This record gives sequence, C-alpha cells and structure tokens, in this order.
Amino acid sequence: MEQLQLLPLGVQDFSILREGNYLYVDKTALVYDLSHKNRAVFLSRPRRFGKSLLLSTLRYYFLGRKDLFTGLAIEKLEQNWTKHPVIYFSLASGEFTKENGLSEKLRITLRNFEDEYDLPHEEPTLAIRFSQALKNVSEKTGQKVVVLVDEYDNPLLKNVIVNEEQEEENRALYKAFFSVLKDDDEFLRFYMFTGVTKFSKVSIFSDLNQLNDITLDDDYATICGISQRELETSFSDYIQLLAKENGLSMQETISELKRKYDGYHFTKNMEDMYNPYSLINAFIKKDFGSYWFESGTPTFLINKLKASRIDIRNFTAETKLSESAIKDYRPENIDPTPLFYQSGYLTIKGWNAKQRSYKVGFPNAEVKYGFLNALAPSYLQVEDKLSPFDIDTLDDAVEAGNTDAMRDWFTSLFAILPYPAGSEIESVTEQNFQNVIFMTLTMMGKYARTEVHSAKGRADCVLETDDYVYIFEFKRDVSAEKALQQIDEQGYAKPYESDRRKLFKIGVNFDSKERNISEWLVAARS
Repeated sequence: MEQLQLLPLGVQDFSILREGNYLYVDKTALVYDLSHKNRAVFLSRPRRFGKSLLLSTLRYYFLGRKDLFTGLAIEKLEQNWTKHPVIYFSLASGEFTKENGLSEKLRITLRNFEDEYDLPHEEPTLAIRFSQALKNVSEKTGQKVVVLVDEYDNPLLKNVIVNEEQEEENRALYKAFFSVLKDDDEFLRFYMFTGVTKFSKVSIFSDLNQLNDITLDDDYATICGISQRELETSFSDYIQLLAKENGLSMQETISELKRKYDGYHFTKNMEDMYNPYSLINAFIKKDFGSYWFESGTPTFLINKLKASRIDIRNFTAETKLSESAIKDYRPENIDPTPLFYQSGYLTIKGWNAKQRSYKVGFPNAEVKYGFLNALAPSYLQVEDKLSPFDIDTLDDAVEAGNTDAMRDWFTSLFAILPYPAGSEIESVTEQNFQNVIFMTLTMMGKYARTEVHSAKGRADCVLETDDYVYIFEFKRDVSAEKALQQIDEQGYAKPYESDRRKLFKIGVNFDSKERNISEWLVAARS
C-alpha cells in the first residue's frame, strides 16, 4: 500500500493542515455557501468536533489565501479572492475563573490585531477600543472586517455551579464588548461565534439578534464531523488497515466504527455524523478505543447532574425535549438534559412535528459507556474508596455467570456508599439503589436496559452477554421472593424462551434500615 496522507490529529490551523499535506475532508463548498448567504452566524457543536478548524478555514479564506485552497471545491466557486482584515478570538483556553482572566484574553487579542495593522490602542475601555479598532482597520485597508469567536462559552462553562459570581462578571463583560458589533455593522463583512452550548441569557444573543443560529439547519448539518460517505471515501485505506490489525472484514470494521463513533444528529433529517476526533484516533492507534472522554473530563456536567438528582437511567433511554429547550441553555434550569444535549453527550433521536419536540439519547457506545464510567465514582461518592469499587471484578463475575460473586460485589459496594448524616430511612428510595445497580452494570459496556417492556409490564433491568441473560427485578423492604414472582407473572422472560443463552432471573430486595441488599434470589434456566 502506498504512503498514506498524514492524519490531522490535533491540527486546528488550516494553513498547517494544507501545507503539511494532511488528509482533509473537503468542507469548503459549505464554507463558501455560509460566507455568501450570511453576515452574522452562530454554530453550536460538541467539543472535538472541528469547530476550530472550521473557523480557521474561514479565517484563511477571508484573508485571501487562495494558495491554500488549490484542488478544493471552493477554488472553482470563488471568483474574487478579496483580502479582508480578520480578528480571531480563541477562547478555548484562558484563566477564566480568575477576576480579570477573560478581559486579559480579549485585551491580548486586540493588542495583537492592532499591532498587525499598526493601529493605536489607547482607549479607556475594552469595548471602545474594540469598536475603534474595527473602524480604524476598515478605513485603513479599505475593506470590511471579519470577526471570528471560537469557543465563546468556555469562560462561562468554566464557572458553572462552582463560581456563579465570576460567571456573571464574564457575562457582563461579553455584553459590553461584543455588543459593539451591532453598532459597527457598517465596518463588518462577516462575524461568527462557535461554542458547545448556547446560553440563552448571554447578551450577545439578545443584543445581536441578527445572529443566524445554524446549529439545527439542514443546509449545514455536515459542516463539522464526518458523514458515512466521507468516512468510506476519504478514509478507505485507513479502514483497511484497521480491519487487518483487528482481524475483521471491511464491513465488520465499518459496523464497529459506526457503533462506537457514529450517531450524532444535528437536524431533523437525522443524517448520521461521526466524531472526527475519535475516528482519527482509532485509525492512528488501530484500535476501537474510547478517545473522546480521554480528551477531557466533563466536570461541570457531572456537578450539574449531581445537583439535579435526576434518575440516571433516564440517560440510557430516549428523553423528550421541547424545541425551545434544545436550542437554548438556561443555567437556572434544574433539568440538566438540555445542557447534556448541547454538550454532545446526548443527540437527536427523533422529531415530533405536532408537539414541536425532540427525542434525545446517547449517540453511540463510546459516549454512553464513557460517560457512565466518568460519572459513577463521583455520582456514587466513592472517589476516595479503593475497594470494592473495582468494576473489573464485577465484569469477571458477569462474564462467568457467577451470580453469587455479583451479589457479594454489590453488597460490598452498598456498605461503603455514604449517606447524609441524619438522613431518614425514606430517603433511601427504590430508585436510589436501582440507579447504583443499573449504572454499574451499564458502565461495563454490557447490554443493559432499564424497565424493559413485556406484554404485561416492565422488567427493571435486563443485562445480556454472549453467554448469559440476566433479568432483574428490584424491591425495597418487601422480599426477593416477591420480585421473582413478578418476573414470572409478568412474563419478563418470555422474549428469551428460545434463546440459547443461560437465563438468570434475579430478585433483589433492599433493606432501608440496613441500607444494603438483604435478599438476592436467583432462578436459573440452562
């Protein structure tokens, strides 16, 4: 096989990508369309999805760098390569939890822009300085200015829950600073904001009401990420290498890539999109690993979820969200689901036109199991506990069909779970201990489902492996015998009557006073 193009892992600068002959999935037709049909744009996409590369592409396009676009779609579309002054605010990093962290970042960006075009920078406030820079550079160059703002929401997300006062200060700074774009419209050719979330109360969205939010637009559904067609055409040689390394056929490899990394939907038309960061890592390492979560721990999301006390099992099923909730995030909202959607941990699974609502759920296996693995220690409050929170031990028991070992593992886990001092017995609800069992079973990567429907009712949890099927029914302060009886009476096992795998029906009773499992009864069918 001939030498393959380099894969652009971590390359976010379009000029480095093109001059270094990295593999590039051509998005420039969409860049042309976006820049010619819009003047003010907002786009939300999950982290590591190519937002920075998109803005970098726009940057060099507006700078008139035709040489970088040779052989790409835009080369034939664009007839007039005009050089515009471009100011690029990268807010992906900075000391935004500190009092002057955001203002200092904006100040440095302004100073570099002013130095590049030899502009004065002696204005009393950042907002006035920004406004004057736009006017001065436009008059000096004879061209209108392009403003690109990458990861605008990062200074806000850094302070969600942990530092509300600083979040408010950063919002106020945004209001003063970016509102000048509306007043100085005559000096602007194009401006665009990108982020993970859209904060509904951030003033850029009220003051800049001309911003076109293209997040859910069909026309731009594929502007970030990799489509199925792009995967199979641009990465075909890498798919072959991955297949060979793992002893799989091409089709088996594509199916596993789809299971692990596909499934993101950004519009009602439900076109599948792959996470590019995970795909590229899989091709480089020749392994179907979990890469998106390794690139960053979702601390603010875990804190938000813990504060909400929501039933964890809701995240493993499809959840309903209104059209307004899916578009905007309100920090005061108790329900964290909209934030989890906007952050990429949930994605669109369906659209109800009559109700104007969406169904959302985990996009793929990487996100589902990675999220639960990241969440479990903190949510269960066992971060500082060594034993028995060893998921591999439970995994071995499940794979071996050892229900006694499974029982012992959960009994040991419940023994170390903390409870608030003086908490009432009734606070230890059936949902609490169901969440613990369900989360730990699911985070192993097994096929665990909650409240599985049968003709007469719903099983609390069904767990499947290659060799075993486990059907769980949970009770609190009743009896495990009653739980087993319900499995039989409601016919939860009927769908598996002709299944070759060994079936375990497991009734579990939780004792509120002891705060642990009191009974664990198993009925097995070979």
